[in-house]
Amino acid sequence: MHGWRYVTAMSGKLLFNQAEKLGGMVLLGLLLTGCVVVLRPFVSALLWAAILCYCTWPLFQVLERRFPGHRHLNALLMTLLLGVVLVLPFAVVAMTLAENLAGIIAWGQAAVRNGLPQPPAWVATLPLVGPQLDAGWHSWANDGARLEALVRSTATPLRTWGLHRGLAFGTGVFYMILSVFVSFFFFCDGERVVSKVADGAKRLLGDRTQHLLTVVGQTVKGVVYGILGTALAQGIVAGIGFWIAGVPSPLLWGLLTFFVSFIPGGPPFVWVPATVWLFYTGQTGWGVFLAIWGFFVISGVDNVVRPYLISRGCNLPFILVLLGVLGGVLAFGFIGMFLGPVLLAMGYALIEEWTVHPAPPGRENPEP
Repeated sequence: MHGWRYVTAMSGKLLFNQAEKLGGMVLLGLLLTGCVVVLRPFVSALLWAAILCYCTWPLFQVLERRFPGHRHLNALLMTLLLGVVLVLPFAVVAMTLAENLAGIIAWGQAAVRNGLPQPPAWVATLPLVGPQLDAGWHSWANDGARLEALVRSTATPLRTWGLHRGLAFGTGVFYMILSVFVSFFFFCDGERVVSKVADGAKRLLGDRTQHLLTVVGQTVKGVVYGILGTALAQGIVAGIGFWIAGVPSPLLWGLLTFFVSFIPGGPPFVWVPATVWLFYTGQTGWGVFLAIWGFFVISGVDNVVRPYLISRGCNLPFILVLLGVLGGVLAFGFIGMFLGPVLLAMGYALIEEWTVHPAPPGRENPEP
């Protein structure tokens, strides 16, 4: 009888312990789920803030050596610097996007009222497409009613499209601002955060942790400096050149240059037509200036600076850059344009490292 009571008591206690553990796991799962739900809208901003801090950490260390004992002030200076370089240009474009789009529409309507000019003689001499382009241009230039109807039918949809794209762009700028704001706290506690991440990675990856983290770090810097940094630099110098030369809506064309800079040889598709427009409107001097500026400054960044910076990191294939930009935008919005290529580059570098340099025998499993 006593034995039966003992067995019953022990069974009840065991069941209670198991129920207690199960309840604790359920509560922990609910807590983690809640944390994920709360942080999910800000994942892109947090990741981009971490990448920014890592890539600009050497500059922050310079400030730390120059102004020791003022860590929060140095972090604030770095945050302001990131805001000026990364947020201010896009914020200005976002605030003037509607105005620039309205200016382009007004310019098109004025062109319709004044009549589309006849094509230059050299258009017909262009190889392959010259005759067709010349005939089409003449057709539109000689049919003002047709051209006016086209402009009227596209003006309203274009304004609506511009409004929606402007709202999406403004949301992306907000997340950029949030990432720069979060970077202040990463600068303040950077060493502790990196130590925790390294410890967690070592438990998962074992002895190769430091080497793999080095590979990832070099890859991130190569992509941020070589692809994103040069695209941003090209967009800024292009906007400056368009503004000096008097091209309408220079900020909008600078933003377009930034977008096409992800394509090798893309910027000439923006500054060459602008140069032709200046020559066509009789502004020969400014056309010569923009041609020189575009060839030596805008494309100079693409042809000289970009290969040098990428060679110091990971030479990511173009298709991965393109997929990173497009997929990043679809997944994270505007900020995904920066984040997507970096994430794909990290995955590409790790896969390449594991396949080309496999772990030595006996070290495949992580440490206990």
